[in-house]
Amino acid sequence: MPVPTTANPTHGAAAVLARHRAAAATAFGVQGLLFISLTTRLPRFQDRWGLTELAVSGLLLMVVLLAGGGSVLAEVGARRVGSAAVLRGAFVLVSLGMAALAASPAKAGFVAGLAVYGLGLGAVDATTNMQAVALEHRYGRSILPSFHGAWTLGGILATLVAIAVSQLSLTAGLLPLAVLALVVLATPLLPHSADEALPDERAISDVPWRRIALLGAAMVLFYMVDTAATTWGPVFLRSAHHAPTWLLPMATLPYLLATGASRLAGDRAVDRVGAVRLLRVGAALACVALAVVVFSPGWPVAVLGFTLLGAAVAVIAPLSFSAAAAVAGAGLDASARRARVDAVIARFNQFNYAGALLGAVLTGAVGAGSLRVGFAVPMVLVLAILPLARAFRAA
Repeated sequence: MPVPTTANPTHGAAAVLARHRAAAATAFGVQGLLFISLTTRLPRFQDRWGLTELAVSGLLLMVVLLAGGGSVLAEVGARRVGSAAVLRGAFVLVSLGMAALAASPAKAGFVAGLAVYGLGLGAVDATTNMQAVALEHRYGRSILPSFHGAWTLGGILATLVAIAVSQLSLTAGLLPLAVLALVVLATPLLPHSADEALPDERAISDVPWRRIALLGAAMVLFYMVDTAATTWGPVFLRSAHHAPTWLLPMATLPYLLATGASRLAGDRAVDRVGAVRLLRVGAALACVALAVVVFSPGWPVAVLGFTLLGAAVAVIAPLSFSAAAAVAGAGLDASARRARVDAVIARFNQFNYAGALLGAVLTGAVGAGSLRVGFAVPMVLVLAILPLARAFRAA
């Protein structure tokens, strides 16, 4: 899984790259903050609007499908104006959606806000990763885990905030975060330079899709597990263990702390043991962790299971994006490489939502009677990463 190398930048160029890197990391962080802010409040939205687990699954299906559409629109937009401009526009959509679902006095307004948020979510997911892989290629070394770590740090902050403001209304707790999304508009994201082509259909005509599909399958499995944990974890603590409202984010916080720690150590771990072995060990640990959740006798054991799960699966997504970008950009010069990689990443991002369907919708639907049964689905399916890990071997 080699990362294309570039010449060492001058001091001035390195400083500019550092600013672009900080801007992209900020976008990841804000995205994580907003997403986890919503998922940790799902039990409260259930109470507010009288939603069953099946109804929540339906709404999550809507969000996932619209996010997939947002990712497609991001590819189209990147062809015309570049990923930086599309990312800024996507955060405007996210902000508007958050404001609507937080403040609407009617269920229809809540659903509409959730729909707008979902569309923006997909475009943000695609374009943040376009920015990240373009910067990784300029640095000539693996930095994707740190960007995904920024997403995790945003999620950790969101969980702490959710605990701190648990006594406030949903509107008071979420509306300020909708404004925070607009911070990204002022950051110095990486633009397309004059010598870089914008992506078009020709850019991906000869992409080795078979190998990329194998990498995508691994990412599907990660997002299946990740979305199940972050979306249904708080609901599980309440339904299976009758945990109090203030404690519900504890399903998410230890999971995110363990995820962040693993991602911060991810580059070094890959260098020491290799991506293939790291992924296989992680898959086995993830199965054990989900078994701990499924059979947990009380909420402390369930939280322990979620914590182990975060450590086990953390690096799958950044390694998948990095590997897909390396495969897509192999043998090309810098201009052609970014055009092809941007187009491929937008499509590769769709695997995210296939995993979200399995994690959020299938877990909720199968677990409509008992979420213990729902969490047994990812517990079994995550083992498919064991054979898929071969696709991560360096070419």
